[in-house]
Amino acid sequence: MFETKIIEATDDGMAEARDAAVSLLQAGEVVALPTETVYGLAADAFNPEAVAKVFAAKERPTFDPLIVHIATLGDLERVAIVPDDIRETVNKLANEFWPGPLTIILPKTPEVPDLVTGGLPTVGVRQSAHPIFRAINKTLGNPIAAPSANRFGRISPTSASAVMKELGGRIPLIVDAGACNEGIESTIIRIEPREGKKPIFHVHRAGPITKEKLQPFGKIEKVKPGDKLQSPGQLESHYAPLTPFRLIEKPEDFTPEPGKRYGLLSYKGEDGGEFVRSHEWEVVVALSPGNGKQAEAAVRLFYAMREMDEMGLDEIIAEPMSEVGLGVAINDRLRRASTPR
Repeated sequence: MFETKIIEATDDGMAEARDAAVSLLQAGEVVALPTETVYGLAADAFNPEAVAKVFAAKERPTFDPLIVHIATLGDLERVAIVPDDIRETVNKLANEFWPGPLTIILPKTPEVPDLVTGGLPTVGVRQSAHPIFRAINKTLGNPIAAPSANRFGRISPTSASAVMKELGGRIPLIVDAGACNEGIESTIIRIEPREGKKPIFHVHRAGPITKEKLQPFGKIEKVKPGDKLQSPGQLESHYAPLTPFRLIEKPEDFTPEPGKRYGLLSYKGEDGGEFVRSHEWEVVVALSPGNGKQAEAAVRLFYAMREMDEMGLDEIIAEPMSEVGLGVAINDRLRRASTPR
């Protein structure tokens, strides 16, 4: 067990937070770091012993691969082999979306340990836009493997306090830079070249880089559930609160059991909404209260799920969002959080 320390990465404390994190990473330890998406549990991606500590702290199965973060575009060749037939596309995507929440699956270099990729010949790579993460990544001098800083299958953390609830006593340090800007994990794609046509982007995980943003660069195809696990976020059960959780597609599909206390996770939470009217809820928590803004809903999603998980409800019911823009990514997280029945 560790005594988990929290260092605030304020303007005055940025150098202290960076140096403390880098020192631990160089020593083969793991550190919780903020990214623009969610907080990640970081390790030196080239140190398999350190990466093993990530899996141990999270209780994560080793067949579930990790994303590797690079400090600069020039570091890409250290972790991935970019095939000639997609090099132009990778460069276009990197110029448009990096640093940012887009992960690209590419063939891995021999330097990347098999433990990082779950034994797969490919690796998911991205460049974080968060300033403290980038500073630590650059100072460390090696790529960073960093899945979300929570126990496996649980709600992803978007604040240092959420990380402490999940991993306090399991890791030595949390770098606190406040709430994450995006609130949901990065979009993950695999590129399939097509001669004379735009490439196909197989979307392994929906995220902040929406299909609408990707469409100018290629044709979008969603990965089928039965496809081989090639990236994080592909397991059917994920992001789950301890309280039973269920996504209901239509209000009429919900039949409450007598005596049970139900909470509704709503998009807008308006009194006139069909879901809100369908039952006398114990509590209604809105992702974008009254506004219906997808960006706000994405930022609040995991915070709201964690808040409801601590209310002592018998079950949390979630209403879906429209399958456009960030609604695709939010619905994906809600479906994966749903408790099998």
